[in-house]
Amino acid sequence: MHAKTDSEGTSIEAASSWAPPRTAARPLYYVQSPSNHDVEKMSFGSGCSPMASPAHPHFYHCSPIHHSRESSTSRFSDSLKPHPLFPYKSLRLRLHAGDLSDDGDSDSDGDGSRNLRLYLCLFVSFLVLFTLFSLILWGASKSYPPKVIVKGIVFENMNVQAGNDRTGVTTDMLTMNSTVRFLFRNPSTFFAVHVTSSPFLFHYSQLTLASGQMKKFTQPRKSQRSVVTVVQGHQVPLYGGISVLSSQHDHLDRVSLPLNLTMVLRSRAYILGRLVKSKFYTKIRCPLTLHANRLGKPMRLHPHSCLYSR
Repeated sequence: MHAKTDSEGTSIEAASSWAPPRTAARPLYYVQSPSNHDVEKMSFGSGCSPMASPAHPHFYHCSPIHHSRESSTSRFSDSLKPHPLFPYKSLRLRLHAGDLSDDGDSDSDGDGSRNLRLYLCLFVSFLVLFTLFSLILWGASKSYPPKVIVKGIVFENMNVQAGNDRTGVTTDMLTMNSTVRFLFRNPSTFFAVHVTSSPFLFHYSQLTLASGQMKKFTQPRKSQRSVVTVVQGHQVPLYGGISVLSSQHDHLDRVSLPLNLTMVLRSRAYILGRLVKSKFYTKIRCPLTLHANRLGKPMRLHPHSCLYSR
């Protein structure tokens, strides 16, 4: 019996030596649960097991491992929960991203406006240079006006007879035919000219006796030509305006009639296409005397016999 007691004592001591630590060293939680369903949830969900005790009917024992898992899980879930400041942070991030995008847009807009200003400056510079070049050409062209010299006039015939005008009034009617020859010279070295003219007119005082139209032509640079224009009048009513013709009706070969030849020559130079044009006007007035006894003979005019103005 003693031996048995020793062995039992030894086993009991050994068992006591290998016994788990006391529950006092372990963390204890006292949970007051209103229902058994919550108790089961706590025991199985949180890793706590109920311990029957008459003094504490709702005493639970939880292992440290389960507690650590629960605490880590709760910390992880807490980290996943939206923080009260999280919306503001996200809003701030979105605003910051919007600012960056706006900065990119503003940079692109700035580049576009910079390119536009550059193109505008280039266009204005080109326009200024082209205008300056055109003005230089235009000014240079003004130093090369055309030269016009009336060389001579030939009166082919002249006839005065009685007749009626368009309204039926009886008066003397004049018919004459003549040609005017002049020299046109273009001294320019870099442009041609297009020449037109107003009608060539023979006047006696304020009465027009004959008229003629010159054919237009183009004169190349550094060249000249002789131009002949027919000036004539057919059945021009005199209304007694020329007393010499009325008194010498039967002796026209003795008539000397003072006349004035007037004309305006218009010359246009296209220097740079149609963009740069230069115009020249030459007004000519030649006083002369018609001698009826010299009809058909050329009348040569002195270079200073005519008045030229521009």
